[in-house]
Amino acid sequence: MNNSYKHSLSTNSKITQISVNRCFDGEQHYYSHQSSSTKTPMTFSIYLPDEALAGRRCPAILYLSGLTCNADNVTHKAHFQQKCSELGMIFIAPDTSPRSSDDSDVPNDDRYFVGQGASYYVDATQAPWSEHFNMQSYIVDELYDLLRSEFPIDSIGVTGHSMGGHGALLLGFKFPGKFVSVSALSPVCAASESAWGQAAYTEYFGDDKSRWAQADAAQMIEKSGQQYASILVDQGAADNFLAEGQLQTTQLQHACDKANQPLTLRYQAGHDHSYYFIQTVINDHIEHHWRMAQMS
Repeated sequence: MNNSYKHSLSTNSKITQISVNRCFDGEQHYYSHQSSSTKTPMTFSIYLPDEALAGRRCPAILYLSGLTCNADNVTHKAHFQQKCSELGMIFIAPDTSPRSSDDSDVPNDDRYFVGQGASYYVDATQAPWSEHFNMQSYIVDELYDLLRSEFPIDSIGVTGHSMGGHGALLLGFKFPGKFVSVSALSPVCAASESAWGQAAYTEYFGDDKSRWAQADAAQMIEKSGQQYASILVDQGAADNFLAEGQLQTTQLQHACDKANQPLTLRYQAGHDHSYYFIQTVINDHIEHHWRMAQMS
């Protein structure tokens, strides 16, 4: 590891290192920091291949996790480290929402698709959520700038699973200047038309449907038009949430058609919504982001 890079991390006042583990030809790190966007401590994991540890700028993937998840799920279960090690890619996984102990003022809800562990990567406008649930600002402004200032990142692509796939599509097309590539795994494609999203957006935005539209991935893609050479989306064909109408995958296809946005949409036979599915396709997504980074 480059001594100057190691020293700069150990003395940095903005982030606190929680753990480091050697993994393939790189290291898996965890950090925490105090967020001005959420007004809470936030954590993220970051895999740094040896090229990055030596100070060389590498392309990065920002992975947004799904409902009930935190940074641990993908870091422990997706098995992305070997492919990132081979390609020399950085992989970052933030938490899904602000969190708190029981005596904190951070709001929560008994419904897992609304409270802590949710967020949909939007900035809430309605109390009590608006005080802390500002995950759009956290991801695209605060964390984005923090990552680029503290780690040797060349470019950033965005991906995610389920509600995090919604976040990847939404933020990728809402802020195309921030990202060089977009992909998603089993994404919530039209949150304003799913029961999950409708429950959450009623809390976060109230009855203002114009704000719902600004927080709907399919509507944002249609409005933004083509932004990327291609996007990759994988969906398990045996996903129970697809059958229940929570994911609205056909809305993504329609939006990309209207926007003339090239889309590779793959339905994977026999696969469900779990991390076993993510393990199956994650290497294809890493390679997609690596190719797009080479073109940028």
